[in-house]
Amino acid sequence: MGVAENLARVQERIRAACSRAGRDRDTVQLVAVSKGQPIEAVLLAFAAGQTVFGENYAQELHEKADALPEAEWHFIGALQTNKVKIVVGHSALVHTCDRASLANELSKRAEMKNIVQRVLLEVNVGREPQKGGALPEQVDALHAAVREMERLRCDGLMCIPPPEQDPRPHFRALREMRDRLGLRELSMGMTADFEAAIEEGATIVRIGTAIFGERPRR
Repeated sequence: MGVAENLARVQERIRAACSRAGRDRDTVQLVAVSKGQPIEAVLLAFAAGQTVFGENYAQELHEKADALPEAEWHFIGALQTNKVKIVVGHSALVHTCDRASLANELSKRAEMKNIVQRVLLEVNVGREPQKGGALPEQVDALHAAVREMERLRCDGLMCIPPPEQDPRPHFRALREMRDRLGLRELSMGMTADFEAAIEEGATIVRIGTAIFGERPRR
């Protein structure tokens, strides 16, 4: 099937998951992950009504956001401090703020551009050494530091559970952490597990393959 048909199917699955959880469909935002996809595929999704897209790489975000400024762009990948200057100003929401040094750089670049940058704190819920994200016991201090930065607004938390484990306990742990901190957003759930994430309280789901198919080889 094409992008528009895939998108419609994903939207229906989101609606069904919301219904099972007794939630309003409007409480879940779909971020279409367009990493590695040609701009033509993004334009097809946009024409079909999708307005929010997520990118993993700073330069690709820059290029696609310039090509389609009418869309809302999120940065969802690991972010190096030397790439922050590319992301700030192009990304409405950075999902992967995971350390104070990165938060400081985001705040500095937001100050230079006279904007307030919205961020989520990425949490390494599975304590995987190969993944980014603050460890659960580090989140309180990181949240406190970000709250002191006038040019950053912490909207919530984000996670990617270990792929070989049941994601639901990790989703629940993130939701409990979010509630304790008094935040709003929960960015959790991808193509393989977004329905479970919605049932566990996700407010943002990041879906790529189910919409665009496998990424083209380069």
